[in-house]
Amino acid sequence: MAQRAQERGDAFPRAPTREEWEAMSEAERARVVEELPGEVTWDEMAMPEGDLHSQAKLGALDALRGYFSRQKRRVYLGTELPVYYPGERRFAPDLLAVLDVETHPRNKWVVSHEGKGLEWVLEVHVGGDRKKDAEYNVERYARLGIPEYFIYDRARQRLLAYRLPSPEAREYEPIPPEQGRYRSEVLGLELQIEQERLRFWAGHALLLESDEFIARLERMMEGVQQRADEEARLREEESRRREEAERRLAELQAELERLRRREAPLPE
Repeated sequence: MAQRAQERGDAFPRAPTREEWEAMSEAERARVVEELPGEVTWDEMAMPEGDLHSQAKLGALDALRGYFSRQKRRVYLGTELPVYYPGERRFAPDLLAVLDVETHPRNKWVVSHEGKGLEWVLEVHVGGDRKKDAEYNVERYARLGIPEYFIYDRARQRLLAYRLPSPEAREYEPIPPEQGRYRSEVLGLELQIEQERLRFWAGHALLLESDEFIARLERMMEGVQQRADEEARLREEESRRREEAERRLAELQAELERLRRREAPLPE
């Protein structure tokens, strides 16, 4: 593989072209997939961008993973996963999605081996060269046939979205916002920047991240516990009122019996 890359004038590994892949046996294909590195080099990576970058990326991953898990949808989601298109220089998007595939952990995505390419990509921009995400990747991802590409420019708190107008198209068209939200046809969700956070919506339902979901469950549990405590208090109060009524009734019955005995005529 390294030799093929050098023959193409590139020091970085590449997956075989479609023609090379088709000419291989199953054993050769398996060996190629095994040999392709599951990481990228420092020369290929962007400079680290700190917590603002990682929090946005991992927050989006968390919200999407929880949502599709609850929907029981087989959607593979990966972050900074090396991706190998046939004969292309590898790249590692901040976040990617492929629908209706096995969701087992991977350390790389080889398009020829997986049988399909990426379907949705998100890049988070905080600092550095804005052209990489906003210009170069727009051209590259469209050329590779990735149906949708979203850019969360966290530094400027804005969202850019692109879609291929048809499966055969190789040039993106901007996705216009509707009331501040951008519709992803691939995910079946809407994206929006709200209070300096990237948010996903399923209709009128906000997709919560794990910490938010846990906090909501805790509040719900607290509410349930409060209602249970109140119901227990009311039952205890009702029990005390019943006992007091029974005690008072017994006292009245005793008093009535005493009066009856006093008013009874004396025997002759």
